[in-house]
Amino acid sequence: MGEERVKLADDNEQVQTFMKHVLRDMRALKTMLDEDWFETDILRIGAEQELCMVDPHGKVFPKSMEVLEALGEGNYTTEFARFNLEINMDPLEFTGSSLSQMEHNLHNEVENVRKIVHEMGGDILLTGILPTIRKMDLDIKNLTPLQRYEALCEAINKLRGKEYELRIQGMDELLMKFDSPLLEACNTGFQVHLQVKPSEFVSRYNIAQAVTAPVLACAVNSPVLFGKRLWAETRVALFHQSVDTRQVGEHLRDSSPRVTFGNHWLENSILDIYKEDISRYRVMLSAEVEEEVEQLMKEGKAPELMALRVHNSSVYRWNRPCYGVGNGKPHLRIENRVFPSGPTVVDEVANAAFWLGLLNGFEDEYQDITKEMDFDNARMNFFAASKLGLDTKFIWTKDRKMTAVDLIKDELLPIAKHGLQKANIDSSDIDTYLGVIEERVNTAQTGSYWVVKSYGNLIKKGNREQTLSAITNAMIRNQKKGEPVHKWGQAKIEDMDHWKPSKLMVEEFMTTDLFTVRKDDILEFVANLLDWRSIRYIPVEDDQKHLLGLITMRKVLREYTKVVNEDEEASVTQTVNDIMEQNPITIHPEASIMEAMEIMQDQKIGCLPVVKNSRLVGVITEDNFMNITRRLLQVLDNEKKKEEE
Repeated sequence: MGEERVKLADDNEQVQTFMKHVLRDMRALKTMLDEDWFETDILRIGAEQELCMVDPHGKVFPKSMEVLEALGEGNYTTEFARFNLEINMDPLEFTGSSLSQMEHNLHNEVENVRKIVHEMGGDILLTGILPTIRKMDLDIKNLTPLQRYEALCEAINKLRGKEYELRIQGMDELLMKFDSPLLEACNTGFQVHLQVKPSEFVSRYNIAQAVTAPVLACAVNSPVLFGKRLWAETRVALFHQSVDTRQVGEHLRDSSPRVTFGNHWLENSILDIYKEDISRYRVMLSAEVEEEVEQLMKEGKAPELMALRVHNSSVYRWNRPCYGVGNGKPHLRIENRVFPSGPTVVDEVANAAFWLGLLNGFEDEYQDITKEMDFDNARMNFFAASKLGLDTKFIWTKDRKMTAVDLIKDELLPIAKHGLQKANIDSSDIDTYLGVIEERVNTAQTGSYWVVKSYGNLIKKGNREQTLSAITNAMIRNQKKGEPVHKWGQAKIEDMDHWKPSKLMVEEFMTTDLFTVRKDDILEFVANLLDWRSIRYIPVEDDQKHLLGLITMRKVLREYTKVVNEDEEASVTQTVNDIMEQNPITIHPEASIMEAMEIMQDQKIGCLPVVKNSRLVGVITEDNFMNITRRLLQVLDNEKKKEEE
């Protein structure tokens, strides 16, 4: 798409010039549709595989540019962050053994990348969100150094402002401030494409919208972000917020996010989607458009429609319409952007098979889905599935209420099988990949369920960072085995073998569930808080969470006892301000654990408040280091046993 020429539309003249190119492309697309320019005799499928690169400790490995250089020519390209890569798979004709061929090609490409990354000291992981991702990893220094990504960041900041809050409520709650759209780089997907005839585009697109929820419900693989258990597919919530350019107003004015499921069923043609997106979403990016569209069409050549495609790329529909040219012939595609990456290549192809089969067979069961289901229900189903996965209860056709499990097993798998048979897909492929979906639903073990279950078991034996490291290492190990996720055993404490505390940051071990007091609180309250919560240190902060001081259990007991002995009435008026340690030694969350240990040892203190931008974000105490030491001894013991074996 000539992405090296994509840039920020940073003044009105650029915006208006680029908009002229977009409208010119729209006229050209309408002409090609009216005059039947499009390929219809062969239908193809395709995929884009996004992946994470990790170091030996399971943390991000920001070496994408070096890896791409080593890979050389091929289907590899950059992603938003330096620790992600994308593989663009060659399209395949949608028939015969195309699904098993897709799996074979994906496996080869993934292993080729793994080999190069391994030679550089890292590994790769297919996952919707890397469990061990840290806020510090999203620093702008990890932005892929290409003009397109820099322009996108600038455009989002320009429309929305540089600082914003991320709020996601699930089993846990995440509430954090961010100053970079690089947050979107946490998301890693597996995008599937289906080429569609123009005459069938409206029907197929509406089907895609209707089935998005149930196919996602059984494919969820992104339940954890920054150590918080959130939605079954947290990518959805994260993507909606990370590139949302809207600002909060004072009145109830409707405003559509740039990441969208859509607002209504499609009625006439693909042009309606482009018209809506051009109408609703201001130009963020522009490009140096050199294509002479009118002249090419006079010569009977299909134009690339670069301006329209650039604008389309800045509106993130979960089912995205796509225009492309292959072998000189234009075609239309529906791109499914819902699926997360992983848990394995087999799982991904199974997800693709389920979706493709439904798109190809659904019309034989429901001639017009728009007459069977309200669009609002389709959209609500999508967000419900994102939150709950296989535990979702859908409002389906004729306002039927159905569980995800019953809907998939009793109704959708047979439709998908019929759709794949219509495309003359090999019966062995149909049985293999739809069988994976059926078994995953029977066992209820999606990728998200496996992560959350493993987390619950492991957090009882270690801290959050150790738990996430074990889960990440177990995911890598299971992916290399290649068995689909419904056959995975739970992650174990032994999966932390590569865990090394000397490489870790304070934010990975600090306690963040804090009990704090204000300087005007009475001493009696502080004494009770220490007792009730079985803690020895309490930070003192103001209403803006600025650290003011630190209270220790020893100081409280000494002062409280003295006050009570001298004058029982005085205990009522004794306050935190009277006894707190002012200006305590602090540490930054991105400092190393070793630095924290050295400070505590040198200063002979048992607690280090963790402060960023003058605000309290956590504490490090001796208990945190006891956990580190215990786990390190376990690692050393395991390594010794392996050497003896």
